[in-house]
Amino acid sequence: MSSSANPESAKRPADLMKKVVALCKSRGLVFQSSEIYGGLKSAYDYGPLGADLKRNLMGEWWRDMVTSRENVVGLDASIIMHPDVWRASGHAAGFSDPLVDCLVSKERFRADKAPTVEPGAELPITCPDKGVAKDWAELIEKRFGVTLDRDANVLHGMRCIDKRTVGFFTKGSTAATKSFPFRGYVSPTFGSCFLSDERQFNLMFRTALGAVDPMQDVAQVMAELTSAVDLIVAVRSRFAAEATNAEHVIARALKDGDRAKVIRAVIETITGPTMAYLRPETAQAMFVQFKNVLDATGIKPPFGIAQMGKSFRNEVTVEHFIFRSCEFEQMEMEFFCEPGSQKEWMTYWKEQRMAWWQRYANYPEAFRFRQHAKDEMAFYADDCYDVEYLYPWGWGELEGIASRTDYDLGQHEKHSGAKLRYTDQEKPDPVTGKKPWQYKPYVIEPAAGATRAVLAFLLDAYHEEERRTADGTVEIRTVLKLHPRLAPIKCAVLPLVKKDGMPEQARAIIQAMLKAGIAAKYDEKHAIGKRYARHDEIGTPFCVTVDGQTLQDGTVTLRDRDTTEQVRIPAADAVEQVRLRLMG
Repeated sequence: MSSSANPESAKRPADLMKKVVALCKSRGLVFQSSEIYGGLKSAYDYGPLGADLKRNLMGEWWRDMVTSRENVVGLDASIIMHPDVWRASGHAAGFSDPLVDCLVSKERFRADKAPTVEPGAELPITCPDKGVAKDWAELIEKRFGVTLDRDANVLHGMRCIDKRTVGFFTKGSTAATKSFPFRGYVSPTFGSCFLSDERQFNLMFRTALGAVDPMQDVAQVMAELTSAVDLIVAVRSRFAAEATNAEHVIARALKDGDRAKVIRAVIETITGPTMAYLRPETAQAMFVQFKNVLDATGIKPPFGIAQMGKSFRNEVTVEHFIFRSCEFEQMEMEFFCEPGSQKEWMTYWKEQRMAWWQRYANYPEAFRFRQHAKDEMAFYADDCYDVEYLYPWGWGELEGIASRTDYDLGQHEKHSGAKLRYTDQEKPDPVTGKKPWQYKPYVIEPAAGATRAVLAFLLDAYHEEERRTADGTVEIRTVLKLHPRLAPIKCAVLPLVKKDGMPEQARAIIQAMLKAGIAAKYDEKHAIGKRYARHDEIGTPFCVTVDGQTLQDGTVTLRDRDTTEQVRIPAADAVEQVRLRLMG
């Protein structure tokens, strides 16, 4: 089902995206959510054909990643998890606290937890290793115009001038050659002073657990507080215990003195006990359930835990139809391996995943790898690749394959107190030389977007071909060349006319196909040519036609969507012939 055509120069419609979106609506693939009420931005419903297409695609992923492997097991976790899961992962921090990004390492942290520095203090940036130090020094030079001195994995040259200014000082100099605005603190892990503005993030969807609406409590408390002569004094009195706990959000807001921050802190405190979040990714459940899976199955590293399902993110930008939306489906796997073996497994999963994408494509050249630069990766990752597809607007991410080290298990160990480790009784600890070896596995994470994949394969499949009719006129044939295993309908069974016993024979073939597990569709409306065209347009790979000859010798025609070629086969063999073609 593939073509050797170059995706950059293949003759595809100039308005390909527009035509695919129109086809999705007209043929029941994808609809705008709540359309009769004006629609909801970034929300889409999958129609009869779209639901089957997405289900088939995700089924192929599950078959390849789980059921055809001995060392990968599945999980179907709750969309709503304990809020502390998201605090440990770092997703929830921004709901009540301003967050800052390090512009060098990409570390994100709470501003109130960052280490402060005094005027005159040196500000060395401590990098993970020498290689990273070289990359970060180059990035700083390019972006900020200063050349820091490298001493092994430490970058020198920045110094705090005063509480609002930092400067770059050449070695031995007492005067700054360049200065930058400063907030009085540096990033907690690496000591970087190159930071973003403080921002209040709201990337997760919040909800409340319990039948009682917490907003009623909020309304009552706020009515009491705002009627007081002095709001700050009233909050200190009403939340005395919280106000004296330096770590509490109310205490921090009171210290800041900003009225809006105090009100927000009060609301967060009242709603906190019932607060829950819709998951922004499926990955964290696989880390949280690592120990249970290990204990219940007896599986041992290297092994994977896979999950498919919906995730929710308040995306800053929603664009390109279903490419980026607030509600989407993911297909993720966390592969746990021995520390030190992650490079080998990274290579393995890269090859496996690219082969999977290209297997179902007409244009395998439209898929590529893009390795993340050092300054793109999370500070804990040691490698990361994106599988990208050439969309009409350019290359876009389909799947990330990340080497995440042991960061996630370490974070959940730290916040939960549970030991998330594997004990290998047969191997000695590399440090002590004694058995057993207890370690936190390293993780390779192939994480694919199912909804993005649907769009990619629809774009890959959409073709328009010129055809000459029997009377010599030229017409455009629209055909959706979906891989047969992805196609919503695998076979259409068509009686040539609605009489002479043809419908009855066609129905018998349909029933046999459905009984065999083949998604088949009976269709008797309109002329046979229009029916072929209709099924070409929705991607049905095969059509079986019952005609006059069927009544004479028991044969039917089997038509191929892509070539339009027809062969006669015994009607009794129709199910097996279609099944064999679906298996490839």
